Amino acid sequence: MDWLERVAKLRQWTSNGIRAPHKPLLLLYALGSYQRDADGDLRYSAVEGELKRLLEEYGPSRATTPAYPFHHLVSDGVWEVRTDQGPGSPGTGVGVLRSSGATGRLVPELRAALRRDPALLGRLARVLLDFHFPPSLHTDLCEAVGLDLDLADTEDVRGSGWERAARRQRDRRMRELVLTAYEFQCAFCGYDGMLGASTVGLEAAHVRWWSFDGPDDVDNGLCLCSLHHKLFDKGVLGLGEGRRVLVSRRFVGRSEASRQQVLALAGRPVIGPQPGVHPVADRHRKWHAAQVFHGEPRETASSPSTG
Repeated sequence: MDWLERVAKLRQWTSNGIRAPHKPLLLLYALGSYQRDADGDLRYSAVEGELKRLLEEYGPSRATTPAYPFHHLVSDGVWEVRTDQGPGSPGTGVGVLRSSGATGRLVPELRAALRRDPALLGRLARVLLDFHFPPSLHTDLCEAVGLDLDLADTEDVRGSGWERAARRQRDRRMRELVLTAYEFQCAFCGYDGMLGASTVGLEAAHVRWWSFDGPDDVDNGLCLCSLHHKLFDKGVLGLGEGRRVLVSRRFVGRSEASRQQVLALAGRPVIGPQPGVHPVADRHRKWHAAQVFHGEPRETASSPSTG
């Protein structure tokens, strides 16, 4: 059985690019749990809080529940659920999952494959990360689910036949084209650091994530410093109408650094791109606003607080 292919093809609800990372997040969490304790299982009532926090932090802003993937991941053949009464999931109801003592874990066949080939764990994790999340979030996400990829073989899986057929090829020129378009400065704060003749701390951010059919085009890119790229991909920052920076009301920063580097950006116009280059396309901006940005935007930095 090709476990990589099975994990790459997890059945998810999709419609017009709407993100539904519930199953990938649960499976990453399960792989982290397996790495720590290969014989353990996950009792729903014990892990519900952690899974909910993962969905809140790495999923879209709409309300959701970890009960959904805990039940539905069974249909993908990688996960099993038992209750105090025996095998089988009792459904997606939070109350019944708690009261029935529902526990989940990787199916026996997958656990056996991981014992035979320990490097498989790292490859499965890499597929889940690459297919569902931007690279700027991979390290933080692994820490959040307790996955130590330094202990796992993270061999590149992009050479396999099914993967080549399933994935588009990335345009290696994307970074150079985007940084040039924005004249090598962060579109949000203006940072333009150099080390000798090379930029340092500047990155090409996809507005619509590449893993969700975002093209490697300049009108889907922003030149951002490392800090603002991470905050943009986490949904703290966004891009509003009139090409102005959005800052989520959910973000809290009490230090002067937080005020200057984040809160003061609210309502600030984007810097660039240079004349003759297409700015971020509205369709990509709207996707990010709906699928990544968290909550409501703050008032502009110059506007009085409405309380």
